[in-house]
Amino acid sequence: MPIVDSHCHVALSWYEPVESLLRQMDANGVEKAILIQMMGQYDNEYQRACARRYAERLASVVLVDVERADCADQLEREADRGAVGVRLRPTTRSRGDDPLAIWRVAVRRNLSVSCGGTGADFASPSFAQLVSEFPGLKIVIEHLGSVNRPDDDRNLVTRRRVFGLARYSNVYIKFHGLGEFAPRAMPVTEPFPFAQPIPRTLRMAYEAFGADRMMWGSDYPPVAGREGYRNALHLPLSELADLTDDERALAFGGVAMTVFPV
Repeated sequence: MPIVDSHCHVALSWYEPVESLLRQMDANGVEKAILIQMMGQYDNEYQRACARRYAERLASVVLVDVERADCADQLEREADRGAVGVRLRPTTRSRGDDPLAIWRVAVRRNLSVSCGGTGADFASPSFAQLVSEFPGLKIVIEHLGSVNRPDDDRNLVTRRRVFGLARYSNVYIKFHGLGEFAPRAMPVTEPFPFAQPIPRTLRMAYEAFGADRMMWGSDYPPVAGREGYRNALHLPLSELADLTDDERALAFGGVAMTVFPV
């Protein structure tokens, strides 16, 4: 099955250049990847150049400065230059008369939204209202909705609300390896480096969204500070071994290709 990495970062000033990502992809049989602009970087030129240079393998999800009055125009230009999506927060609102202007541009230009934020932001009624207002806009919740751990009562309530967004057919969810929600075993064990039993977070996401609305992403290169690229791919594959071949093909590549076409 073709594997697509739906969430990775490249840069010259922070993280790693694109060649480092491509080496990881090649070493692990990852066919394509979606470049997600890092927070705070509004200059998308390097990422755009990477996607253009490796057009058969990479696509670009950009960031624009929503504090600027012309942010909608910025996003229009990025769409003209080939962006397949935009990264927004659940709380992102435009300046001016229309606070949802930037979201409307995404709808008009057929840009999917990769959405990063806190669990509380995702669980808020205002975000659910926004999602319902744009039923044709594909919105992808990053990092399992940031409700990974610990499993205290308050976090479980927030997680139920975040995963409850699956009731909207235009909402998807990303998972980024077991290291985001499973504590590392101490001492580290081989070949499975996490303390047992691991939390059911990934399984709960599958039960809520189904394989046809979830997508794997490595979170490279921050994942190097957790279990590393290879384990971030192969251990979730093992955890979801009971899915059908078609379901695994969707969760590890097919859905990403539909939402962020390369």
